[in-house]
Amino acid sequence: MVNPPLDHHAPTARKPLLSTSFTLADLNRVRHEVEAVSRRCGLDHDDIENWVIAVNELMINVVRHGGGSGDLRLLLDRRLTCEVSDQGRGFNTARYVPPAERPPLSDTGGMGLWVVGQMADYLLVDSGPAGTTIRIAARDRGTLG
Repeated sequence: MVNPPLDHHAPTARKPLLSTSFTLADLNRVRHEVEAVSRRCGLDHDDIENWVIAVNELMINVVRHGGGSGDLRLLLDRRLTCEVSDQGRGFNTARYVPPAERPPLSDTGGMGLWVVGQMADYLLVDSGPAGTTIRIAARDRGTLG
């Protein structure tokens, strides 16, 4: 998986299909909303399952490592795209991206982005002291807009 700069795959200024903030208490609700939007966009059952797992991993990372709350947007620009942002302290992306091989389990996690990378067409990360934004795209099987 090649990871171009975050702005390389910048979605157009179209209205998001879903735009919401979340905390730990909202994860179940947001997963259901992501699933419903994905179904309307034409993803099949297996693709939806993988997509929701990938989006959920991003949200869990925000809750665990990004300050506990974040924002999520789903966009459709030739493919279904998810963007998750937080205002945490950021992290060293070189350690996790690109997630070429499965990292070992640790007490603090470390496998979330690898899992996301296995289930998404691309994984783009912009992280710094003001927060992190991660964008992923659903695997394109020719069924989307």
